[in-house]
Amino acid sequence: MQRYNILWADDEIDLLKPHILFLENKGYDITPVNSGTDALEKVEELPYDVVFLDENMPGMSGLETLNQIKTVRPGLPVIMITKNEEELIMEEAIGAKIADYLIKPLNPSQILLSVKKILDNKRLITEKTNLSYQQEFRNISMAFQDDMDHEEWIDIYKKLIYWELEIDETENKSMAEVFNMQKEEANSQFSRFIKNNYESWLNDPDADKPLLSHQLMKKKVMPEVGQGVPVFLLVIDNLRYDQWKIIEPVISEYFNVESEEAYYSILPTTTAYSRNAIMSGLLPSEMAEKYPYLWVGEDEEEGKNNAEDKFLEKQLQRMNQKIKFSYHKVKKIQEGKHLVDNIRNMMNNDLNVIIYNFVDMLSHARTDMAMIRELAPDESAYRSITRSWIDHSPLLEALRNIAELGGKLMITTDHGTIRVRKPFKIIGDRNTNTNLRYKQGKNLGYADEDKVMQVLRPEKLFLPKTNVSTTYVFATEDQFFAYPNNYNYYVNYYKDTFQHGGVSMEEMIIPIISLNSKYGR
Repeated sequence: MQRYNILWADDEIDLLKPHILFLENKGYDITPVNSGTDALEKVEELPYDVVFLDENMPGMSGLETLNQIKTVRPGLPVIMITKNEEELIMEEAIGAKIADYLIKPLNPSQILLSVKKILDNKRLITEKTNLSYQQEFRNISMAFQDDMDHEEWIDIYKKLIYWELEIDETENKSMAEVFNMQKEEANSQFSRFIKNNYESWLNDPDADKPLLSHQLMKKKVMPEVGQGVPVFLLVIDNLRYDQWKIIEPVISEYFNVESEEAYYSILPTTTAYSRNAIMSGLLPSEMAEKYPYLWVGEDEEEGKNNAEDKFLEKQLQRMNQKIKFSYHKVKKIQEGKHLVDNIRNMMNNDLNVIIYNFVDMLSHARTDMAMIRELAPDESAYRSITRSWIDHSPLLEALRNIAELGGKLMITTDHGTIRVRKPFKIIGDRNTNTNLRYKQGKNLGYADEDKVMQVLRPEKLFLPKTNVSTTYVFATEDQFFAYPNNYNYYVNYYKDTFQHGGVSMEEMIIPIISLNSKYGR
């Protein structure tokens, strides 16, 4: 039976020993600390299910500690305990999204009940969220003026996602328009950053560079393999960072998040390029040159990701990794059910790679099916469908089985996706690829070169060339390419759909999460 962990912070913690013993007898594990600073350190180090927090502590006050805890672990319930019945203190604590508010002197039943319930006050949360975002708005905007590096851009993107999700939970979403304007400005600056730095990441050994798709297996996954616990690498195709944050609470029922990091997808941000790069450990032109019998070019009609398992095998061979591994691709619900049945057998492998294509199919279905377009008219609804999917997908049962059997789980994706709104006219011949966020071919014609990322020498970005005059062009921000003929059709059909392949924070900055089972082995 799973036991729950409670962190109790009170400068008079020794006087609360009877209450602690009562809760321990009820099956709870209590960690006592006597200051806000110690509480914050514990929260950063270990996962807890709930925090009891004394409001009146010397040094870092209870409210200051509460704000710090919410920054580190936004979803962690905090119960404020105080002798102070002043209304202003109560409102400030409730506005900061505490789970409950208890007045001393305490009694055991009151404490037990508080653990089991959550109080919510929508109005105060909305007021607190709007006020806090207004205070943070200026700090984020000021950061755009600096010459930020790749790590700082990850931090900015995570902050934006945090506020997007917070504003989405408010009553009338009154700050949504202001937020969307700030996010657009962020993507404009980010696109400029990528245009200025991406080539040096691939060519300059001394450049300050992020982790990229082709380095993911070697630098993040393989160090976890061979440690006595089977590793399950789950690649959910097309999973944005905000979608991860939406499904995180579901998965956290069975796993503790050991680390939550981000890396950058290579360009183009499509499955054919970025996921093959993950599996092969190579950049696109290197795959085409080293394994021409596995690489499928833009000018070929067959599927572009049918050799992922072979690319993975080749990468493991190059790393001299003589391990037992398996590869599974799930595109249909029946394949997901088969995966559930196979988890116990997979525990005999050192590494199990699982490709789950549902989110990718959802984004494409949203483009092609009127019903999905109605269900997911914006990012909030798109996230909601993602959450509903994980709740009812065979994947959740598979993850529960992995946790119960004590497996190590890593979750990532190959690229994200962005809702496109601004058409950009482009001309190409009949051999030009059909992706709406990047074009590859010869004789590409377009105006406003500054509004896109053009690549006249693909070899500098390690991109294959189907002929000597092949060039690439990438849409930036929330643009999508449309041909002058049938222009109105393209605009009406594809505007406000989710696409990938280009340059944006949503497509390029993507999660890599390491999780440990709550059940152990």
